[in-house]
Order: sequence, then structure tokens, then C-alpha cells
Amino acid sequence: MATWFISDLHLEPARPASTQILLSFLQHLGREADALYILGDLFEYWIGDDFLQTPPGQQVLPILQAIKAVTEKGIPVCVQHGNRDFLLAEQFAELAACQLLPEQQVIDLYGIPTLIMHGDLLCTDDLDYQQARLLFRSPQWQQQILALSIPERLQYAQSLRRQSQQTTQAKPEDILDANQNAIEAAMRAAQVTQLIHGHTHRPAMHEFELDGQAAKRIVLGDWYQQASFLRVDAQGLRLSAKFD
Repeated sequence: MATWFISDLHLEPARPASTQILLSFLQHLGREADALYILGDLFEYWIGDDFLQTPPGQQVLPILQAIKAVTEKGIPVCVQHGNRDFLLAEQFAELAACQLLPEQQVIDLYGIPTLIMHGDLLCTDDLDYQQARLLFRSPQWQQQILALSIPERLQYAQSLRRQSQQTTQAKPEDILDANQNAIEAAMRAAQVTQLIHGHTHRPAMHEFELDGQAAKRIVLGDWYQQASFLRVDAQGLRLSAKFD
């Protein structure tokens, strides 16, 4: 039995291959799984749960049904918000039969207390992004956005995506990565020596010393070019582009 972690799938109709990999993976979970954690950015964008009532939104229903099929096998599926799908809410969770987690959560991972998060909070050197994040996560801003029509929200989401791509390309690489001081502060606050996150699209396992103790940070990869899976069991961890 194992616990699985994925992040930054950025699913959208324009990239059907990623959706097919996810559906195959979810079917695979029927063989061996204690739980599945999706650490943010399951979708390229999410403009509100009422999007599911529209023809474009109904295209994602097979994904939600596949997640629900996993939970019906007795495998918990837990989802955290990312910086692209932070408007996921109760209707999504109900249709997928999954649990929405807070942005930081400590879990017991085979005897090791582990902090899990999307990871964007750790990129503290990117001041512009952190300011935008505060705005997007505010209840007032979200109410204003959800009051717009579906076409208006779609147009706005696509505009934000284009703007994000342009600004990201113009920034130095180190600014876009997680800040080590922020990493250590988050782990101290959670009282853990192990952290799993996504967001930076830089899959790796980092080992370092935290207050005299051996610490580990596992970064999940994105699904733009290939998939990224973290499998954890009592014997250890495996980060791979394949799930079989």
C-alpha cells in the first residue's frame, strides 16, 4: 500500500493527453493506495463551481467522476488549492467526493509528520506575485469575480494567464523558486522535518539540515511535458514521471 501525491496538472481541453494520463492513473489506484493528495493546480484555471453548469465546464465532469470512483473504492482523495484553481469550492468537492484541505496541512506519512502545500507561499522573493496572491485570495475580490458572467470570467482568466506567462519569462529564475528561509520557517512553524509541495515545476528531492536535524523537501513536477508522481510507502519515497 502507498500514498500518492500529484500537483500542477494544469488540465485543460487543449492538452487532452494529460487528462488521459490522469484517468489511467486513477484507474491504477484501485490496486494499491492508502490515499491520493492533489497539491494544487489540478486545472489550468477554475472560474467558479457554477462553470460546471455550462457546456465548456461539463467537459471536466469525467475527471470528477473518475476521482469519485477512487473514493468509492475506499481511497481518500484530498485536494489543495493552487494559484490557478483557488476558486474550487463545495460543488466541486461534492461531485468529486473529495476533501478540500487548507493551504497548509500536516499529515502522518507512515510515522513521519509531513507538511504538504501547493508551494507558492514559499516563493517569497517574487514580491509581485505575493501581492497578487493576497488580492486573489481575498473574499472581496472573489465575490466580485464570481458576480461576473461566465464568458467574462473566462476572458479574464485567459488574460491573467497570458499576463502571468509574460511576467514569468521576464523574471530571473531564482526569484521564481522557493526561498530557503521561507521553507525553513514553514517547517519550523509546522514542527516537521519533511515537506512536500509543487508550484515551482522543479521536481527534486532536497536534503538539508534544519535546526540540527536531517530534513527533506520533495518538489513535485508539472504535467506540461510529462507527468510527475510521488509514491510514498513505509519503505521510502519515489519521485517519477510514471506511476507503474
